[in-house]
Amino acid sequence: MKQGVAPLHRASALTAAAGTLLAAGAFAPPAAAATAATAPKPPSIVAKGGYVMNNATHAGYYGKAADTRRPTGSTTKVMTARVVLAHLAHKGLNLGSKVTIQKAYSDYIVAKTASSAHLIVGDKVTVGQLLYGLMLPSGCDAAYALADTFGKGSTRAARVKSFVGQMNATAKSLGLKNTHFDSFDGIGNGRNYSTPRDLAKLAGSALTYSTFRTVVRTKSTKQKVTTKNGGYRYMSWTNTNNLLSSYPGTIGVKTGSGPEAKYCLVFAATRHGRTVVGAVLASSSVAHRSADAKKLMDYAFKR
Repeated sequence: MKQGVAPLHRASALTAAAGTLLAAGAFAPPAAAATAATAPKPPSIVAKGGYVMNNATHAGYYGKAADTRRPTGSTTKVMTARVVLAHLAHKGLNLGSKVTIQKAYSDYIVAKTASSAHLIVGDKVTVGQLLYGLMLPSGCDAAYALADTFGKGSTRAARVKSFVGQMNATAKSLGLKNTHFDSFDGIGNGRNYSTPRDLAKLAGSALTYSTFRTVVRTKSTKQKVTTKNGGYRYMSWTNTNNLLSSYPGTIGVKTGSGPEAKYCLVFAATRHGRTVVGAVLASSSVAHRSADAKKLMDYAFKR
């Protein structure tokens, strides 16, 4: 017998002994112990609500108050874009269709002290450019312009009401049972809410549109728009989602904030062919919402 090689009968005895100890609960077998040792520890996040899932299978990796309804701030604009893109897929207007910017849109920004794409009254801006103005600088004026354009009715108020109705109809069709909208931009009247799980599902649906994917992964853009006098000007917009620069693999999606909503973020990233998507609601600061999202994605990618 070679030195250092245990005899077969000795190895069998050791195996039997191990089985006896396991039955007595003394220790876990090596494979189980290794699995427990390498399993990632669930993260601790500041946000009051959070959720992250596999975008392909919808399998959830982590949830914290994932189904608790909360104000959503400008993450509402993910649905605004989703409704517009559904129109473009089935109706006559296209990304190159031009929309004339109305004074009502700029008046709204002033009245609400809202985030703005700085659209200028009289300019003719394409639907595609409005989507950039909506999602990058979180322009509530761009949201208003899209709602006014894609809603139905003979008055602006009727068209906006129609558009918000389409947002809620889309939420219902996507099975978002804990979601309701009363505005096109998240500046609501107490009836604008969703949950981390619903927002993740919504983002996953929006990401099926190539235009949405292109827009939300854009860090900054300069767009040439037509002025009311027939000339042109350039509009420059920068994405408020700092994950695009700080978290490798990020592909979007949308920031949000507000007095009631606090700091929110719908996020998505792809690594090694796997896409995860999620949301955090009611975090305490811009820095914390980003940190929360990174923790959730780190955890998901380790699973």
